[in-house]
Amino acid sequence: MDSATGNPNNYTLQKIQSSPAVADPPPPSSTNHILSFPSRPALRITTEFDSESANFFHKVSCKFLDSLAKLKLSFHNNSKGDISEPQISFVSKHLSLHYDLEDHSALVKSSVDVGPRFKLTGAHDVKAQQGEVTMVANIADPGYALQLSTPLPSAGLPKATFRFPLGEVSLQEKEEEQQEEEQVKIKNSLLVSGILKGQFLKGVCTAHYKDDELKLRYRYKDDEMSFLPILSLPSNDLSFAFKRRFGLSDKLRLELITPSQDFFSITCNNM
Repeated sequence: MDSATGNPNNYTLQKIQSSPAVADPPPPSSTNHILSFPSRPALRITTEFDSESANFFHKVSCKFLDSLAKLKLSFHNNSKGDISEPQISFVSKHLSLHYDLEDHSALVKSSVDVGPRFKLTGAHDVKAQQGEVTMVANIADPGYALQLSTPLPSAGLPKATFRFPLGEVSLQEKEEEQQEEEQVKIKNSLLVSGILKGQFLKGVCTAHYKDDELKLRYRYKDDEMSFLPILSLPSNDLSFAFKRRFGLSDKLRLELITPSQDFFSITCNNM
């Protein structure tokens, strides 16, 4: 037997020498985090031009707080450079603030989810001291909901709206003044309005009832043609719009309006 192998001291020495060297800890980073600044939020600039009024609409917006909120500035200007309707807006998921720089008025909107099927929203005009509170309850999926809304300050029962996949029906109380024997009496009446829509002949047919007037509308549109007839009852007013595209620059537009005075107006434009 080798003497070096049999000696326990030699075995300990060999084991220590064969073990890998322990790496030194990395030196501390020399970067000074105290002077570091967060990255600047990206700006988005949008400009739209209205050829009829010759006005520009500008909008500058940026997101911050990890895209949890948005700050927006919008205004109009004409060909002379006059600025109008400047507005600053702060928009987030549950709170938004819109401030008009000309009228010095602010509109505050907020929304809160109360449970999985209830949502509470509110709007308040600070200058006019008026607002509205709305509660929406999703009754069943898909597309069935009940909405209750009331103005502030309250002037009566809230407006109730029942929504379903094919439209909606609304009930609202209205106060009317009636003259009776040199006295003015206030009478409460119930107003009914609603919208019903559905597919018909590859288009959408819509019936809208409001203020004792029924409007029947049919809209058809494809890549080359679109037309929109509207019939109002009981006035029997009829309007009709027709558009036809023949090419990239060749378009035909026809409008027909028949008011209750039996007056016909036809406009044909070839663009």
